[in-house]
Amino acid sequence: QFNVADFTSVWYAVYIPAVCVEPGALRTARRAGKWKGRKEIMDKIYIVEDDENIRNLLKIALEGFGYEAQGFETAEEGLEQIAQNPPDLVIFDWMLPGMDGVAAIRQLRQTEEGRDMPIMLLTAKEKELDKVVGLDCGADDYMVKPFGVLELSARIRSLLRRVRREENRDILSYQGISVNRKTREVVSSGRSVELTLKEFELLVYLLENQSRVVTRDELLNRIWGYEYDGETRTLDMHIRTLRQKLGEEGGACIKTVRGVGYRMIRQEGGQGGKYA
Repeated sequence: QFNVADFTSVWYAVYIPAVCVEPGALRTARRAGKWKGRKEIMDKIYIVEDDENIRNLLKIALEGFGYEAQGFETAEEGLEQIAQNPPDLVIFDWMLPGMDGVAAIRQLRQTEEGRDMPIMLLTAKEKELDKVVGLDCGADDYMVKPFGVLELSARIRSLLRRVRREENRDILSYQGISVNRKTREVVSSGRSVELTLKEFELLVYLLENQSRVVTRDELLNRIWGYEYDGETRTLDMHIRTLRQKLGEEGGACIKTVRGVGYRMIRQEGGQGGKYA
C-alpha cells in the first residue's frame, strides 16, 4: 500500500517541468547529447510486481523521471522478457505468485544478461535477517514497503551511476584506439578491428601500461606465460600484425624501443607515421 506521500511523489515526478526539476537520468542524457525532449528515453527499467496498483504507480513515476518503464505481474514473465530484451535495471517484488523475487534474482544472476544487471528488491519484510537474505541472493539494493517514490528514484540513479563507472573502467582509449575489455570490441580511427586473442591481450596490456616502456620479457611472460627465448620471433610477428590491423594511425602509436620492448606514443596532429 502507498501512503499520501507516495502519491505526492508521483505527482511531482510526472507534472513538475524539467526546467524546474531536472531528473538525474534526463540531465545525464542532456550532457551526453542524447536529449531531444521528453520522447528521448535514457534507461529502460522493468518492474516485476504482482500488485497492479503499485506496478502502475511505479511505471508512471519512473516514466515521469525520464525512464522507459515496463511492468510484469510474475517473475516468469519478467525473466522471459529480460532474456529477450534486457533492461538497464530491474525491480523485483519479493512476494510474487509462483516463483518469488529472491528465487528469480538467483536465477537471473546465473545468466549472461543478468550477471551484472542492477537489481532492486522491494518487500514488506523489514527484519534484518530478511534484508540479509535479500541482498545475499544477488540484489544490489533493498527497499521496504511502504516507500517513497522519490527515494526509490534516487536509489535507481545511484545504481545506474555505479554501473556507468564500472563500464567506463572496461574501456581503454588512446589516440583513436578504443578497447572494450568486457565485450572485446576494438575500434581504431573509427573502424572496427578484429583481433586474435593474443593480439587483443597484447594491445590491452600496452594500453594499460601506456605511460612506460614494456619489455619483451614482460610481454612474453604476461601474454604467453613463458620466459623469453632470444630465438623466438613470436612477439615481433604479433606486434607486426597488430599494427597492420590497427591501420596507419593506430599502428604508428606502438613504438619499438630498440633492445628493450615497446611503448605507446602520441602522434602529433593525429597523423600516423612509420613504425619505429
